[in-house]
Amino acid sequence: MAEPIAVVVGGGWWSERAGAGRRIFSTMSRFAKYAWGVLAANVAVVLWGAYVRASGSGAGCGSHWPLCQGVVIPADPATATLIELAHRVTSGTALLLVVGLFVWSRRVAPRGSAVRRGAALSLVFMLGEALLGAGLVLFALVAHNDSLTRAFSLGAHLLNTFLLLGSLALTAWWASGAAPPRLAERRGTACLLVIGLVGTMLVGMSGAITALGDTLFPAGSLREGLQQDLSPTGHILLRLRVLHPAAAVAVGLYLIAAATAIGLRSAAALPGRFARVLASLVVLQWLTGMLNIALLAPMWLQLSHLLLADAVWLALVLLAAAALADPGRIRVAAPSRPLPAGDTPVVTGARG
Repeated sequence: MAEPIAVVVGGGWWSERAGAGRRIFSTMSRFAKYAWGVLAANVAVVLWGAYVRASGSGAGCGSHWPLCQGVVIPADPATATLIELAHRVTSGTALLLVVGLFVWSRRVAPRGSAVRRGAALSLVFMLGEALLGAGLVLFALVAHNDSLTRAFSLGAHLLNTFLLLGSLALTAWWASGAAPPRLAERRGTACLLVIGLVGTMLVGMSGAITALGDTLFPAGSLREGLQQDLSPTGHILLRLRVLHPAAAVAVGLYLIAAATAIGLRSAAALPGRFARVLASLVVLQWLTGMLNIALLAPMWLQLSHLLLADAVWLALVLLAAAALADPGRIRVAAPSRPLPAGDTPVVTGARG
């Protein structure tokens, strides 16, 4: 018979063998480890996709999708083709990983559980990633295309990416034993978090448009870049570029204030820890953004900036999950395999 493990969220993860009374650090189930691995893999794919855009390799496979230049593997491919083809292969692998997460969640988590819902949403947004990526290629919204259609498409792509990463993070979080949310008694906290989540998504979308402007219209100096931004005859992407830093500062200040307030009002320790991590990441992101402007947005710094944006988003999502978790909910956690008939399920929850 499987041994039930009680996981307490708020003071760390602890496990307790049934009837033994001893507490030891619990280990995650294989499913939970897999879920965190899928999240990490998708973050890597997102960064590689940004490299494709920054290197101008988006048209490396021509206007063909899912084939590359009309074939599965092009003969004597150029560097841009290899970069784009690698992105498609890794994206396809990420899709299979998410499908695996969805199927596995159906085998190990009970019907109606938060784990199942998170895995289902992950699959929905993963399919959205594939469709948006295909649309960029098929409608030639790649390489040197400087239209507003491409800019807004990249913004939508970034929004969907955030939703995908957030869904994956929540699936892994709940699979690790965390309690699902309960909003009835935390409407004020939920309101603060919703504003922060929406603001962070808007800043991310504006950042995607700004990065596109940096790639298509590189400046030779900081002075030239400022002149491009302020010129009334400049391209619309350049004139929009100035909005991103202002929005990032405003939303960042809000996140720090809201996270601090949530951490102080929470009786559990975990929301406070996530609040401190979030505030630190926001400040680090500001510094990286200023360095990005000063150094004229080199590719490595663009990728670092995007990685920190993903980290800020994930920290905010997990802060929301921890702050809104039901402290009295007892639920069945997701083990690594379906439990045989007669076995005791794994019970998790947080008390007070």
